[in-house]
Amino acid sequence: MQTASKNICERMGRFQELSEFKCGTVIGCHLRNKIICEISLLLNIPQSTVSGIITNWKQQGTTTTQPQSERGQCMLKHTVCRSRQLSAESIAKDL
Repeated sequence: MQTASKNICERMGRFQELSEFKCGTVIGCHLRNKIICEISLLLNIPQSTVSGIITNWKQQGTTTTQPQSERGQCMLKHTVCRSRQLSAESIAKDL
């Protein structure tokens, strides 16, 4: 079991983003009524990645990732909600 997860990490990298072409191929396969495990095997990417691409495409209508600034806003919101007792100055220093 460890070798399978190690192979996935070697293939994909930990936080490597897929190319637009590969994301489009996932959506194309989905539109051709292929199931997630078939798409995963065909393109040699994890099922969770395939599922995430399809979900984002259905919700947002695109396969592009969010700009970095929106990710930063999410991180700020998470930090503030997680530790409500911190002052704005200390949160600003951490970020």
